[in-house]
Amino acid sequence: MNENKEYVTHPEEMGTIHISEDVLAAIAASAAREIDGVAGLMSGPGGKKSGGRSVRISITDEHAVVDVYLMVRYGQPIPEVAEKVQNAVYSAVEAMAGLDVREVNVHVGGVSFE
Repeated sequence: MNENKEYVTHPEEMGTIHISEDVLAAIAASAAREIDGVAGLMSGPGGKKSGGRSVRISITDEHAVVDVYLMVRYGQPIPEVAEKVQNAVYSAVEAMAGLDVREVNVHVGGVSFE
């Protein structure tokens, strides 16, 4: 396995399951995009230097902190959209990866007028 990535490890009776942080980020991004009012995802701090990641996952001892960077459609109530994103990401990551999500931080970096 690539040692530069974090993995969530689930020891099972028949062997060990490793889930990449990229998979967790994809799950979170998909859940965020499904929320009405989300215009799109955007890169987080560092832009292209950080690989342009719109979702960042920090994993420690089977717990995760998720940061989602997005744009909201003009006219949508930002706090409501952000709360819906938090709930959707939390539920999706916990259900699909069996990971305890401690925080989902939503960073609204812009408003889309389209």
